[in-house]
Amino acid sequence: MRDLRELPKAHLHVHLESTLRPATLRELAVRHRVELPSGSAFQGFRAFADANSRIRDCLRDPADFRRLAREFCADEAAQGTRYAEIRFTAAAHGERLGDLAMPLTAVLEGLAEGEAEHDIQVQVILDHSRRRSVERARRTLELARRFPERVIGLDMAGEETYPLAPFAQVIAEAKDAGLHQVHHAGECCGADSIREALTLGHTERLGHGFRVLEDRELTAEVADRGIPLEVCPSSNVTLGLVPSLAGHPLPALLAAGLVVTLNTDIPNFTRTTLTEEYQRARDTFGLTDPQLAGLARAAVDASFAPAPTKAALHRDIDAWSAAPPAPPMR
Repeated sequence: MRDLRELPKAHLHVHLESTLRPATLRELAVRHRVELPSGSAFQGFRAFADANSRIRDCLRDPADFRRLAREFCADEAAQGTRYAEIRFTAAAHGERLGDLAMPLTAVLEGLAEGEAEHDIQVQVILDHSRRRSVERARRTLELARRFPERVIGLDMAGEETYPLAPFAQVIAEAKDAGLHQVHHAGECCGADSIREALTLGHTERLGHGFRVLEDRELTAEVADRGIPLEVCPSSNVTLGLVPSLAGHPLPALLAAGLVVTLNTDIPNFTRTTLTEEYQRARDTFGLTDPQLAGLARAAVDASFAPAPTKAALHRDIDAWSAAPPAPPMR
């Protein structure tokens, strides 16, 4: 078996705030006097969101956001990620801190520093919680328009029990502005949330989407249209949405002919990296190196990376696949 750290990877579904290094998180919590949540297993999305709000509260100053972004680049590059699209809740942070643009400006500065130091390219998707106001969603869109060189998309995230309908006009304006639509759907709720994301939301990928299998007709439609799924197995288990990793529907998604990409979502809660997600797919489901390379290629194709970046990643994935496997351990 080949070293999965060396497999060139694209990371398409990861929330930047949830990538804080444990040591950095502890340091910021002490500095800003934030009591961190205990435990990292949750029974449902709401319990996770409440704990995650305290993580986010550790980010206060421009230096915090720059450090977060810079360390993200270093950590991802170290485990084989060559291209990433991060989710970032910019408007929520800006409103919380009384300066709408500061968090995003600082993150973009940190990404520029991290990219210059490491072999990685990162683009930004701004997300907005469905529980929050349409006015904040519109401010999210305003921020995206201010930074078109870096912000490539909009994501309606959070609890899927809250419909997309109130945000229809914002979504339409974002689409008209050339922003990609990549909404969460099929994570906590089922087929109806996916249909809404595909129709009203014009989503080009499904954030999670693993519940598509609950509806055979919808599964066939998503497969026929080649709508990629941003699958995050360890996150689904951590949030109590799937009982165990062995019980995750990843093999069934692949068997249904769906376009599947592997992602971490909330790595500081799952205690995993993208390489480890690939390793878990190998260990738990018996995926072979050709199958894992296929997942990596699917992520490249599903990304919004520039064509030269995609071509380079495909060449390097092919080279990884052609290299001889490591000799077995004795």
